[in-house]
Amino acid sequence: MIIRRNRSSVIIAHRGNQVERKILVKDDFIHALKQVGVRDGQTIMVHTSLSSLGFVCGGAQTVIEALIECVGENGTLMMPSQSWKNLDPETGVHWEEPKEWWPVIREHWPAYNKDITPTNTMGAVAEMFRKWPGALRSDHPARSVVALGKQAEYLTVNHDLSNIFGEGSPIGKLYELDGYVLLIGVGYDKNTSLHLADVRAEYPGKHDTIEHSAVMVDGKREWKAYQTLYVDGEDFEEIGAAFEIQYKPVRVSLGNSSICLMRQRDIVDFAVQWIQENR
Repeated sequence: MIIRRNRSSVIIAHRGNQVERKILVKDDFIHALKQVGVRDGQTIMVHTSLSSLGFVCGGAQTVIEALIECVGENGTLMMPSQSWKNLDPETGVHWEEPKEWWPVIREHWPAYNKDITPTNTMGAVAEMFRKWPGALRSDHPARSVVALGKQAEYLTVNHDLSNIFGEGSPIGKLYELDGYVLLIGVGYDKNTSLHLADVRAEYPGKHDTIEHSAVMVDGKREWKAYQTLYVDGEDFEEIGAAFEIQYKPVRVSLGNSSICLMRQRDIVDFAVQWIQENR
C-alpha cells in the first residue's frame, strides 16, 4: 500500500487501484456554495449526503454553519425531517420486521413529537438541523420539514396530514416564495420538490391512498388514518437528467461529490410537463 498526502487530500494506492480521500473545511463549503449561486436572502430547500463528500472537518455542524453564513439573516433554510417509520407497516416501511409484529407496531409506535421524534434516513445534516437553535419543525407525523430563518414559521405552520407535498404545504409555500433547491452530494431521487409536480400533473394511474400514523389527539395517542396522494418517485432521476440537459443548472465539485442549485419553480414546472408526457 502506498499513501501520498497533500494539504487537502490523501491518495491511497493498493494493488494498482487508487482511492482519493479529501478533507473539507467550512471555507470549502462557502466557496462552493457561492460558486453555484447561493446568496444572502435566498430561501432554499437543502438535501444533503454528508458521507458522499469525503471527510468533512466538523461534520454536519460545518455544513450547517456554512449554509447559514451564506444565506444570512434575511435568508431561510429548509430541510426534510421525515420520520416515515411512523407509517403503517403494510406500506413496507418496516420491511425488516415479521408481519406478525405489525399489530404491535400499530398499537405501540410512539406518537409524533416534533421536538423529539428523530428523522429516518434524512442524513446527519438534517438530523442535526432539526435540533438547531431557532429551527422550527412542521407537524406532519411522517413527512415533516424543518426550517430556520426569516420564512421558517410561514413554511412550517399548518402542515396538514393529507396535504403532504401540495399547494399550501411547505413545498408549495417554497414555490410561492420563488425559492431554490440545493442538492449537496445527492441526486434528484432526493429532490422532494418533485412531489409538488406529482400533485399538479395529470397522468394515468394517479390516485390517492390511505396512510396511518401515530399522533397525539387531545392529549392521547391515536393511530390516525388520512387520505393523501400516492407517490413513489421512481422516475425522479430520469426527470433530473432531462432537466439538466435543458436548464443546465450550475454544478460544482465538492470533495468526492458535487453540489447543484436550481430555482424550484424551474424544476417543478419542467417536471409537471415531463410527467404528463412520459408517465
